[in-house]
This record gives sequence, structure tokens and C-alpha cells, in this order.
Amino acid sequence: MKSTTGEHYVALDHLRALAAFLVFTWHFTHSTNGFPVPFEFVPAIPPFALLDEGQTGVALFMTLSGYLFAKLLDGKRIIYSAFIWNRALRLLPLLAFVILVDAYRKIHAGESFLGYAYWTIRGVLLPALPNGGWSITVEFHFYLVLPLLLWMLRKSALLPLGVIAAAIALRWYLHSINGEVQGLGYWTIIGRIDQFVLGIVAFHARARICARPRIVATLMLAFVGLYWYFDSLGGFYKYGTYPSPSRLWIVLPTLEAVAYSALIAWYDTTFRSTSSVVSRAIGRIGEYSYSIYLLHFFFVFAAAKYIHKNIMDLSNFYVACVWAFVMFLLMVPIAYLSFRFIEAPFLRYRRRYAVSTKT
Repeated sequence: MKSTTGEHYVALDHLRALAAFLVFTWHFTHSTNGFPVPFEFVPAIPPFALLDEGQTGVALFMTLSGYLFAKLLDGKRIIYSAFIWNRALRLLPLLAFVILVDAYRKIHAGESFLGYAYWTIRGVLLPALPNGGWSITVEFHFYLVLPLLLWMLRKSALLPLGVIAAAIALRWYLHSINGEVQGLGYWTIIGRIDQFVLGIVAFHARARICARPRIVATLMLAFVGLYWYFDSLGGFYKYGTYPSPSRLWIVLPTLEAVAYSALIAWYDTTFRSTSSVVSRAIGRIGEYSYSIYLLHFFFVFAAAKYIHKNIMDLSNFYVACVWAFVMFLLMVPIAYLSFRFIEAPFLRYRRRYAVSTKT
């Protein structure tokens, strides 16, 4: 999808598609209770740990968000009211649709309307919105601090890194008084700010990153090894208890941000646009990734259960991943319809929010 700047970045769409697939596979293989593949499973092939712990796809989404807005606003002045207006037009129509469908399902099942409404309103501040909508809350909190981050970046390239240092110190402190920080590190801006900030920093350091492909490769290999080790310790749900008392959660959001920001900057800078069928198809999936992300909750758990019961045993992780890929592709037409009839009609009302500072 073109932004109001008229730019369309296919490379970033490719990475959005990857992020959506990671999250989709995580839910298809494990649901929320370790079905059909138990949470205790650890793949023998380390890169598959990123699928087995596919919740990391959210970190990729958020690092992409920081990188994208840095790219769109590079050398430009932001009209903040128009920026917020555009983001609301982009995110709220589908989110409102999801909330309404989810409300109907729960009220039809006997839940209180007032209770659901109260829980939804809390989603403005807390991770309470349905179908992964909690991440939209985190995005909104990022938008609130974006002008400050841009101001800091104009003053010094090192100032935004101070935000990360402060976030790590805050998580360390919260861990010392609460005994855990996984909840805040994963579900809120307290953990996710690292990913937005390093996405911004990576854009401005993209030339240096691109000139060092061996360092990028080393970072990604180290990150894969870390996630495989994290998975072997129990991962998201089984690392001790949930939420985990491990201090790893103090720095895990930062480590994800370091790896993904380097990957994004390298891929975006080195990618050469192609008209190949594969590139265009992956790009389309990336364009529809927001719909895939919010809507797959309505289908993914039931699909895994049905296939496991009626077609094939999915307790084998690798078999389940193949089926996850098939079902992910089947989500694309649904996501297209969502984009075409729920999201796109509102985009015509967007306003230009990035103004050149050149005279």
C-alpha cells in the first residue's frame, strides 16, 4: 500500500509477510494451551525455533514500524494532527470490526455486555483488546512519543539510545520489585519501546549496516542460537512459570530489536525491486498482513483442531508447520477482502503529514 508520501516499499512488505507468518504459525502449532504441538517441544534445527516461538514476529512488526516511520519522515517535518488522523484511519476500522465480531460471539455465549465494554475501553491503556489488538495499543503509545524521539534524533544520534538504556534500567527495577517483567516486557510499551527506537536508529545507520553484511549475518546467527536456547529453556510459556521470573526478559526485547533492526536495514537497502511472481505475491501478503494478523484468531485454532481430528495428526511440529503454511495461504483471500472492503474505503480520507523541510 502506498503511503501519503506516494512511496511503496516492497522489501518492507516482504518482511511484514514474514512477521505475519511467524505469528500465524505460533498460534496454529501451539494455540494457547500447547495444542497440537506441546510447548515443551524443541526443534532439532535451530532456525525452526523462530517458528516454534513465533510470538517473536510481533517484535519484527514493531521494529518495522519504527524503521518505516523514520524512512517516511527522513528530512521532513511531521504534521502531528494529520499523522494521528492517518494512523486512526489505517488501524481503527478493522480493529472496530474485530471488536464488534468478538463482542457478538462473547455476548451470544452469555458474557455481560457491560463487562466486555469495560474490558475493551481499558484497551486504550492496557493490553486488553481482542485478537492481538493489544499490539495496536502499544503502537498508539509509540505514536505519542514519536515526536519526542524525532526531536532527540535531530539533537544527537545517541540520544534515542539513551531511551533504550532507560527502558532496560526500568525493566531491571520492576523485576527487582515484582519478581518478573515478562508481562510488561512483552505486552506493553515498557518492553516494546526498544524495538521502535532501534528501528528508527537502524534506518539512519542503514548505510553502515549494509556495508557490513558479515556482521548482520553474525547477529542473525547469534539471535537464532539465542532463540533456540530460549526455546529449550521453556520459551514463552514454560520458562519456569508464566510469567517467567527469568531476568532474560529484561533484555530479550532489546536483543530482538538489535537483530531485527539490522536485518530490516540490510534487506531494505540491498533489495532490488523485481517483478517476479514470487516477489509480488509475498509483497501482497505483506500488504494484507494487518488483516491476517487481526483476523486469523477467528480461524487458526479451529483449523488446527479440525485438521488434527479429521485429516492428519499434527502433534509432529514439522508436519504442523507445513499445514500452517497451507492455512496461512488460505488466509490471504480473506485478508484481501478485509483490506478491500473494510480498510481501503477509509484511506481516501488520509491527509499528507510529512512536509519537506527544504526551501
